[in-house]
Amino acid sequence: MKKELLMASALVSTLGAASVANAVTATMSGSHHVGQEFDSPDGAVDTNSTVNQSGFSVSLSETTDGGTTISSSFMLQNENGGLDNDTAIKLTFSDGSALELLNAGNASGTHDIAVPGAGGEQGVAGTTTANAPTGLDFAAGATTLGVEWHSAADFLMDGLKMSASYSTGSGTAAATTAAMDSSWGIGATYVTTAGDSTVTIGTGLSASDYINTGTALTNDAGGMHLGVTAVTGDLTIGVGIADGNSVADDGTTVALANTQVDGSVVKAGVKYVTGDITLNVGAVSGEAQDSDTQGTAGTTDDSWDEVNASVSYAVAAGVTATLGYTNVDINDEGISTTDGGSAWYVGASMSF
Repeated sequence: MKKELLMASALVSTLGAASVANAVTATMSGSHHVGQEFDSPDGAVDTNSTVNQSGFSVSLSETTDGGTTISSSFMLQNENGGLDNDTAIKLTFSDGSALELLNAGNASGTHDIAVPGAGGEQGVAGTTTANAPTGLDFAAGATTLGVEWHSAADFLMDGLKMSASYSTGSGTAAATTAAMDSSWGIGATYVTTAGDSTVTIGTGLSASDYINTGTALTNDAGGMHLGVTAVTGDLTIGVGIADGNSVADDGTTVALANTQVDGSVVKAGVKYVTGDITLNVGAVSGEAQDSDTQGTAGTTDDSWDEVNASVSYAVAAGVTATLGYTNVDINDEGISTTDGGSAWYVGASMSF
């Protein structure tokens, strides 16, 4: 017994020494948001609530003797609670190219352009089965079992970066709701100058196969997006479009839980920075027709029309005060719903 304790003690000491000597490099960042939201939904009484959202991220990386950097990350958050570690293991090679393994995502979504829009935590509280998309990457799905390759900078030409991805399912047949069986995506970002402006163009193409009880759906997901931003001094202007098909879960019944959506969206926005003040104005217009899994196409449109704006003030290093506003009009199957409305937010964020 004494020998076993000595051996265990030596093993623990050795592992402890090794873990210190060979510890990966860790960097930390985080943010904390506190504010008050004032919600005015079309179909209900006005409400207001205190918003507290926090996040703490840890990035881990180390470089091998051969020059390959191995990295990953995880985040603690209180917005939805718990631990968010849906991040890939990333291998960055000495030539600047990279490969992500597991939770790699879809390469099309990697290259969607960030169109300026309002800051703040405001959001209309209404719920609806309207399926009009609001994001440029709405058709870029992926499973956790996937890989994504990223080119080095200036790939084939100055200012160009490209990515390609593939993911596959676990092989388990989906029962009540449709599940993604596989996906692929390609994307590219090109940065150039035009006079005094820096222009960034992002585009992507993706496709995904879905199954339900082992049978493929009649119409699977996939689509394309294209976006452009131009930065001239303190002014940023952006616009993006996307078109494609996605699969939505609208309820617990089979008919609702496997809704296939043929949608499109346009986003536009402007950001202007003057001193410590940042002004943002954005607009989103999405529309869609949804159908059941047997391919019975919808004949009426869902739509989402949103305008938003915000004013942010840098109070101190890492501290920002924000006043934000959003207004949304929603149509479900061609009929105006009471699920839209407007919302205000006033609050502050602290980040490090």
